Amino acid sequence: MSSITTLARPYAKAAFSLAQDSGALESWQNMLLVASQIASDTLVAGVLENPLISPQQAVGLLTAAGGDRFDERYKAYLGVLGANRRLPLLPEITALFKRLKLAAEQRLHVRVVSAQALSEDQAGRMSEALARRFKCAIELENEIDPAVLSGAVIYAGDQVIDGSLQGRLNKLNNALSRN
Repeated sequence: MSSITTLARPYAKAAFSLAQDSGALESWQNMLLVASQIASDTLVAGVLENPLISPQQAVGLLTAAGGDRFDERYKAYLGVLGANRRLPLLPEITALFKRLKLAAEQRLHVRVVSAQALSEDQAGRMSEALARRFKCAIELENEIDPAVLSGAVIYAGDQVIDGSLQGRLNKLNNALSRN
């Protein structure tokens, strides 16, 4: 597990708890996304990581860039992140928040990497099969990667299901090289 994920997890859980308590999960996800995009900008990221910049200045930069898209409770949350020098973690916090939100809604984001785009029928059948396997609604995203050759690689939560031709060739190569 990544140390960035380890550092970001308590802040994502805190954001989720604050958002859930106020019935504003969608709003908080949007505010996190905006702040994450701002914090990911190369120039802004450099400022946020600069030890000579005070936490108040860093939070001020984000809140000014976010403008009226941030409510007061969210600005206070950014203040806590700033005080603990965790503003650079916003992209990871946002990703973890999204996972928590999907889990609370009993949904799972699944990324399917295939050589060609899935047809509507294929995507539908795959979503149904994954919904049965994971016992939740599936949010399917198809990514095209010609290196897959044939088949697909499925990323569902913490699980990876490699049904690609490239994956099978790699397994065969590993098995043959052991002998």
